[in-house]
Amino acid sequence: MDIAALLTSAGINIALCVVLFSLYSILRKQPSNVNVYFGRKLNCWHSRKVDLLERFVPSPDWVMKAWESTQDEILSSGGLDAVVFCRMLVFSIRVFSVAAVICAVLVLPVNYYGRDRIHKDIPFESLEVFTIENVEEGSRWLWAHCLSLYIITLTACSLLYFEYKTITNLRLAHITGSQPNPSLFAILVRGLPYSSEESYSDTVKKFFSYYYASTYLSHQIVYKSGAIQKLKDDAEYMCEMLSRNCSREPSCKPSFTQCYFCGGSANSFKIISNEIDSIHGRASYKDMHLDARKKECGAAFVFFKSRYAALMVAQNLQTSNPMLWVTDLAPEPHDVYWSNLCIPYRQLWIRKIATLVASITFVLVFLIPVTFVQGLTQLKKLEKMFPFLAGILQKKFMIQLVTGYLPSVILVLFLYAVPPVMMLFSEVEGSISRSGRKKSACCKVLYFTIWNVFFVNVFAGSVISQLSVFTSITELPAQLAKAVPVQATFFTTYVLSSGWASLAFEIMQLFPLFCNLFQRFILKFQDDSLDATLTFPYHTEVPRILLFGFLGFTCSILAPLILPFLLFYFFLAYLVYRNQILNVYITKYDGGGQLWPIAHNTTVFSLLVTQVIALGVFGIKRSTVASGFTVPLLIGTILFHQYCRQRFLPVFKNNAAQVLIDMDRRDEHFGRKEEIFEQLRSAYCQFTTSSPSECFSSHQGMDRVRTPEDLETGTEISQKDTQWQVPRSLNLDKSVLDG
Repeated sequence: MDIAALLTSAGINIALCVVLFSLYSILRKQPSNVNVYFGRKLNCWHSRKVDLLERFVPSPDWVMKAWESTQDEILSSGGLDAVVFCRMLVFSIRVFSVAAVICAVLVLPVNYYGRDRIHKDIPFESLEVFTIENVEEGSRWLWAHCLSLYIITLTACSLLYFEYKTITNLRLAHITGSQPNPSLFAILVRGLPYSSEESYSDTVKKFFSYYYASTYLSHQIVYKSGAIQKLKDDAEYMCEMLSRNCSREPSCKPSFTQCYFCGGSANSFKIISNEIDSIHGRASYKDMHLDARKKECGAAFVFFKSRYAALMVAQNLQTSNPMLWVTDLAPEPHDVYWSNLCIPYRQLWIRKIATLVASITFVLVFLIPVTFVQGLTQLKKLEKMFPFLAGILQKKFMIQLVTGYLPSVILVLFLYAVPPVMMLFSEVEGSISRSGRKKSACCKVLYFTIWNVFFVNVFAGSVISQLSVFTSITELPAQLAKAVPVQATFFTTYVLSSGWASLAFEIMQLFPLFCNLFQRFILKFQDDSLDATLTFPYHTEVPRILLFGFLGFTCSILAPLILPFLLFYFFLAYLVYRNQILNVYITKYDGGGQLWPIAHNTTVFSLLVTQVIALGVFGIKRSTVASGFTVPLLIGTILFHQYCRQRFLPVFKNNAAQVLIDMDRRDEHFGRKEEIFEQLRSAYCQFTTSSPSECFSSHQGMDRVRTPEDLETGTEISQKDTQWQVPRSLNLDKSVLDG
């Protein structure tokens, strides 16, 4: 591939981005698209009159607002997970800014003038001229690559350390916040022993009242849930109500059709409606007839009188049989994934094995499109396989299009199927929290994309065509050293297609936009307050950010031309995602920054792979000095990673007893214990449907049409307001909170 083909791909993506970003700046001003582009700001109600012409003129005002927003605003809008995601982008911008400068000064000139050859004009130069492939064996200039590798590694490790320290402090502040978190007083117990003589509820009460009499407060049994179970329970309840009503009619038999007609259908359903209305306010419809409607599961939430007591119980082994009375720290109420709590604990290991096998199978099946994509980058093989394309592939523009644009686009289209599949696998795996499910899916997508986008493309594109098999695992660095520079051009075009274009489609929100247009102009549904249920897709965006970071590190000293394109992507992503967090996505739960250890581990892995590849390159180029200096860098990176694991990672896995005891004593000092205990009684309410934000919005007086400008200038609702104070300030019962 030459520079012209790369510029063709860049030009297509730049044009696409310009069109979509301009279209977005117009569509976001239209009142009919308020629920698409300002989903989380629908509760704001300041008004501003907008000129008609202004609504149809593209403007970059959203860029300035995204740039000027502070970390506190991001925290209040999207929670700690959103802050961590933005810190990933900031880290990437910093480290690759240093890498781009160093590689432009040291590496790129050495690569370009590495051999005595006649250079063409820059647009017609092959991209291999700018890679380390163009450096002669035994060149004394390879010290520039080794020095650049040292600078990039030291910069990345230093920034990683300070980011880890900052995010750890943010997590501690999240735990010790002013609002009492009910999950700190609760544990989740699974594997409850079955007894034919007593219910699960009685078993739990008897066990914890006996063994933890001084700290046990109460418990909440988990019931079978899910769409099918709810339909079944509702049908059983309705049949019971109809049977009771029909039993009052002597000529009526207890069947639905006869009850519908005997004595008049209106009378039958009127009685049911009156009975439901008579209990409204005292109990929910779903709370009626517990024996008939709710089926107990072998799991329960158990509440304790102090945070420290809950922590100790969660970390202890309760009985000699580790499959019974299994205790874990409870997720936050809005983070609980109720349908997975009913999974028998004995099934979890089988589910994990099944999802592992399914994931591996999916990876193997995905080799087919990856191999096809690599075929597009090799025109000679493509002409042999499809002779009828020989004439078309002789045209200059078609060569640039096929080699520079189509392979990455086709791979991106195939990769769109990966996140939903991995999310399904994570759900089947049995995650007890929504954030845990998304974190698990994030890891699966990350492993999948790094393997298929990097390793499979590298091996399928060059190594397999040169070698039949690996003779030894020790040859892997050398083979990667041969393969990565050859495939660096494909990775550059992949950044353009999967990076730049994905940001344009992200900010456009095409699917919600089409759904909104269909509802408004086809179904004639003109309600402004359509449900905005979009949550931030961490399981798709975090792997993409980390994959690009992986590509940037591995190609930095081998093919530094990728760095400017990556740097522009991270700058653009920083603006786009901040805008989406502030305006579009609804925060229903907060994972507490659990995504950062994934980012840290992936970055360290990227550095290690980069150093291994560099070691292989220096060996192939017969530079013993550079190879010798790379080995200590490998050892130092591993030691740095182990230090961070010992210093910071435990804070993300467990809560510190010292912190929890201080919080308990503070609550006792201010006399807030009784208030907290009252709130705990209804914190984990399984059969409610309204979240705090929904409760808040449903009680706001919105009698006029809102415009996008109203939402941008309106008063923000902080993240803290979506906790317990909102229902209490509105005099709502705590049972309306979404469990």
